[in-house]
Amino acid sequence: MNLVTLQNILDNTSFLVLFITMLVYWGGAAFPEIPYLSALGSAGVWIANLCIAALLGARWLEAGYFPLSNLYESLFFLAWGITTVHLIAERMSRSRLVGVATTPIAMAITAFAAISLPSEMQASAPLVPALKSNWLMMHVSVMMLSYSALMVGSLLAIAFLVVTRGQSVELRGSSVGTGGYRNSRLLTSQNQLADNNAVAVAPALTESNGNSNTAVLNLTTTVSASASTLSPVRLNLADTLDNISYRVIGLGFPLLTIGIIAGAVWANEAWGSYWSWDPKETWALITWLVFAAYLHSRITRGWQGRKPAILAASGFVVVWVCYLGVNLLGKGLHSYGWFF
Repeated sequence: MNLVTLQNILDNTSFLVLFITMLVYWGGAAFPEIPYLSALGSAGVWIANLCIAALLGARWLEAGYFPLSNLYESLFFLAWGITTVHLIAERMSRSRLVGVATTPIAMAITAFAAISLPSEMQASAPLVPALKSNWLMMHVSVMMLSYSALMVGSLLAIAFLVVTRGQSVELRGSSVGTGGYRNSRLLTSQNQLADNNAVAVAPALTESNGNSNTAVLNLTTTVSASASTLSPVRLNLADTLDNISYRVIGLGFPLLTIGIIAGAVWANEAWGSYWSWDPKETWALITWLVFAAYLHSRITRGWQGRKPAILAASGFVVVWVCYLGVNLLGKGLHSYGWFF
């Protein structure tokens, strides 16, 4: 068996495994009482991750250079990065909902690369002169890993928005430190939030009615109504997604920063300029600003809950525009090896 045949087997196998794994995770979310589905899902992601790693290794041996020179290779490297970050996030959160959010996108990426791309775009080709540099591995691999982490973090933020479903949820402390979860606080956080709201209303009721008993009665009603908006189980799950999303984005953002700096150094060596406002460079800066704003809102401003999650969810679209969209919308210095 030659390396090309092995690659064809591995890319189709990784797609099939991820497709089955996605169904396992979805089944586990729909029927949580069924045992071992979470373990089966994790095993499926491990198998897909190893298949993609073997595929990239075979491509490296065949072509003689690090496999990140065309769309096919970069898509599979992105899928490998997403499955790797998934395994890290799942281990941190111990929640099967991580797989519900991440496996569809990993499966879709492998399906597009293995099935939709024409064979000539899947084949390896000699590197263009600008790519014959050690910076190919140093810059592009770090950027792709940052995209993987930021996508997973954004997907978990989207999952958080789905779980909360428009409910006003205040989660305190998830931006401080990395040790432990706040389960004991979560089980009563709705009542605490209701208490805070009711306490703010009580003085006004007392002033307008002149009757403290009426204020207490209204306060009790407010607590009961607010406490019923979101179950403790969903609130606990929402807090877990919020916490893991924040930590995964906190991992991807430094990688993005390092990748942009490395790219600027490589650009100076290849083109004589650190920054030329190429479309890819511009969108990389936009991506950096979006996630910098997210982290700033969490760490400095103390935002919690839906507002930063919406910002992170918008980052999912921005990452895709930066990674692939600019190559579809217009030409630039980064267009070689892709569609143009």
